[in-house]
Amino acid sequence: MTEKQKTRRRAPVRGQKSTQKSATSLVNLALQGGGAHGAFTWGVLDGLLEDGRITFDGISGTSAGAMNAVVLADGYVRDGRDGARQALENFWRVVSRAAHTSPIRRSPMSIFFGDWNLDTSPAFVAFDLMSRLVSPYEFNPMNVNPLRQLLDDNVDFDRVRHCSDISLFISATNVHTGKVKVFKGADVTVDSVMASACLPHLFQAVVIDDVPYWDGGFAGNPVLFPFHDSCKTSDLLLVQTSPIARESTPSSAREILDRMNEISFNSALLLELRGIEFVDRLIDRGILDEDDYRQVRLHRIDGGRELDSLRASSKMNTEWPFFVHLRGLGRDAAAEWLDRHSEKVGRESSLPIASVFN
Repeated sequence: MTEKQKTRRRAPVRGQKSTQKSATSLVNLALQGGGAHGAFTWGVLDGLLEDGRITFDGISGTSAGAMNAVVLADGYVRDGRDGARQALENFWRVVSRAAHTSPIRRSPMSIFFGDWNLDTSPAFVAFDLMSRLVSPYEFNPMNVNPLRQLLDDNVDFDRVRHCSDISLFISATNVHTGKVKVFKGADVTVDSVMASACLPHLFQAVVIDDVPYWDGGFAGNPVLFPFHDSCKTSDLLLVQTSPIARESTPSSAREILDRMNEISFNSALLLELRGIEFVDRLIDRGILDEDDYRQVRLHRIDGGRELDSLRASSKMNTEWPFFVHLRGLGRDAAAEWLDRHSEKVGRESSLPIASVFN
């Protein structure tokens, strides 16, 4: 453990009151997808909710980010911050419990070496190969998806739609046009969340009003533009589970495919950030009127090298100890960001937008 890790203040543990008395600051949350890595986002949200210095104006979520968003909103309407924290924990417990009998689990060798990845799992390798050769319309003609029932049983979507304190934006990709579709307000349903998390090589397209949708990550991971017209604050906090940059060059077939997916699922986000940075520069130069446009203050929480070192196969690891591990990473990352940057919210960016893509 580094000195930095030893000395930084962690977010309080469950059941322990926060000692922070600072006034709350308003942010918009942008939650990326990432399968099981969404448990990292759970940890971030748990830390932010418990600390109390940050309040959410709007939440844009894709895939696992969309699930975290609706679960948080459901719990928040029921019982405020504590209700949101409890709902998130319950949801991830149920996800792990539901997949307990799945054959897609770590191999004994991976367990022995403390490796969270599934690359050596025979069931994962077989399923991964099959999903690249056989369509989900063929290997799953009845379109069975246990996650749909799990969401329906554990999230009160009527209560989510009546969440007036937090605006929700759930994104999916229109299969026909390739454009992003943002579901909000009355359109936030179990179908829209399932559409946002629909990976086309695993699941049949989710059809809503005769339009088929795939995972929102193809067109926005997540989308940011809804914040501009629908939310009050100009502070944007990105909870990042998919690394934008990597230092090494992939060489194996699996590494190449994993990196291709990362680039694809971050491309729309990078384009939006470039557009935001361009508008900010025009405002600084006086070319655009601040009465009509506003600058965005960008912030980011990510899992650093430890999360980035996980292989894509770990996104299908539903073991509870793995979820707890990721939650811990998320809580630590949230605590560090709060210590270093919380006072910048409402005043300045803690992450220069240009640094994300330069």
